Amino acid sequence: MHAGNRQQHQLPSREFQRKLYRSAKQNLTRRFHALYDRIYRPDILWRAWMEVKANKGKCGIDGVKIEDIEASGAEAYLQRLGEDLKENRYRPLPVRRAYIPKADGRERPLGIPCVRDRIVQQACRIVIEPIFEANFLSSSYGYRPKRSARQAIVEINTTLVRNWWIVDADVQGYFDNIDHDILMSLVAKRISDRRVLKLLRKWLKSGVMEQGVCSRTEKGSPQGSPISPLLANIYLHVLDAHWTKECSHLGKLIRYCDDFVILCRSATQAWQARGEVEKLLKKLKLTLHPEKTRVVRMENEGFDFLGFHFCKYHSRETGKLRPYLWPGKKAMNGIRSKLKELTKSQWLLIPLPEIVRWLNEVIRGWRQYFGYGNGTKQFQSLDRYVRLRLWKFYRRKLGNRAKNVASRFEAWVEQCGIEPFYRKGIFGRVSES
Repeated sequence: MHAGNRQQHQLPSREFQRKLYRSAKQNLTRRFHALYDRIYRPDILWRAWMEVKANKGKCGIDGVKIEDIEASGAEAYLQRLGEDLKENRYRPLPVRRAYIPKADGRERPLGIPCVRDRIVQQACRIVIEPIFEANFLSSSYGYRPKRSARQAIVEINTTLVRNWWIVDADVQGYFDNIDHDILMSLVAKRISDRRVLKLLRKWLKSGVMEQGVCSRTEKGSPQGSPISPLLANIYLHVLDAHWTKECSHLGKLIRYCDDFVILCRSATQAWQARGEVEKLLKKLKLTLHPEKTRVVRMENEGFDFLGFHFCKYHSRETGKLRPYLWPGKKAMNGIRSKLKELTKSQWLLIPLPEIVRWLNEVIRGWRQYFGYGNGTKQFQSLDRYVRLRLWKFYRRKLGNRAKNVASRFEAWVEQCGIEPFYRKGIFGRVSES
C-alpha cells in the first residue's frame, strides 16, 4: 500500500485518539465503556499492523513471520483477525521465552508474542492509551507519546543545579513481579468494558513457552509485548500520583518506566524519600533492589541513569559546583562492543563502503542520543577507537605484506566518508607499528 493510503488509514484513528483523550482529560475519574468494538475497527487494525511491521521483531511460537503475512495478503489477514475479535473467537497464544545479554553478564528474559497477538495488543494500546495518558503525570517519561529519555535527561540536569543528594532507585524484577489483580483493579478505574478487561487478563495469563514446555503466568507482564509498557506505566502511576500529592516536599521524582531517581536538597530528605518509596512499593508487592538502590551525594560521586553519568564538579570558570553529564561506562562499553562487532575478520569479504555505511548508522544514532552534555572526552576516545578498529580491519583486508598500507589507509579514510563521534574534532593518526 502506498504511503498516501497508509496516511489515510491513520487519520481516523488519530482523530479518535484525540477525542478520547479530551473526554478523559475533562473528567479524570470517568470510566469508559464500549471500547472493544473500536479495537477491531479496520483503520485501527491497519495502523496496528503497520506499527508492528515497523518494529520488526521475530516470530512467536506459531512460527508465523511478518513476511509471511505480507506474502499472503495483509488486508485479508487483518479482515479475518477483525472477524475473530468481533465473534469472540480470538485466543492469544503463550509467549515465546527469549533472553538478551545484560551489561553485567546476566540475561534479561523477554516474552515474544506471535505476530497476530502483537497486532491485537497494539490495536488495544491505540484505543486505551489516550484514556490513561490523561491521568499520567509529567514526572513519567518512558514509553509515552511525545515523551522521551532525552527530556528526562534534560530535566535531571536542570534540577541538579539546586539539589545535592539523589535516591538512585532500582525496582527488583519489576516486570516479573507485577501483581495481576492490582494491575487489573487500576485498569478498571478507567475502563468498564468487560470485554477489554477480559482481553487484557488473557494476555497476562497466556503463559510462557520455553524449550517446548508451557508454564502458567500468575504474575508479571512479559517484556517484549506492545501492551506491556502501557501496563507498566499504569502500575507505577500509583507511585507518581502518591509522590506528587504527599511527598513532593522531599524531592523531585523523575521516572522512566521502572527506572527512577529522586533529586533532593539534603541527605535527610533523601533517606526519608527512600523510606517512603519502599513503603509504597510494598503496597504494590514490589521491592527495591538492595544492592542497586543507593543514596548518592552528588559532589564527586554521581550516579548513572538512562546511559548517562551525572556528577557535580567545580566549574573552571566560576569555581562553583555545577552538574555535568557524559556517557556512562556501560554505554561506552556497549558502543565499543558494537563497533568491534562491525569490524571483525568475518566481514573481510564485504566491501569497505558497506562496512562504513553500517558504522555510520551506529555512530549517527549514538551521537544523536548522547550529544547532550559534556561528553567531549568520551566522543574523542570513540573516534580514536573507530580509527584503530578500521586500521586493523583495513590491514587484514589488504594483507600484512601489502606495501604502503599506512599511506593507502590515510587516503581511504579521507574518501570513505566515515562520520566522527565528535564533530568538532578529527581522527588521530595511526602508526603502522
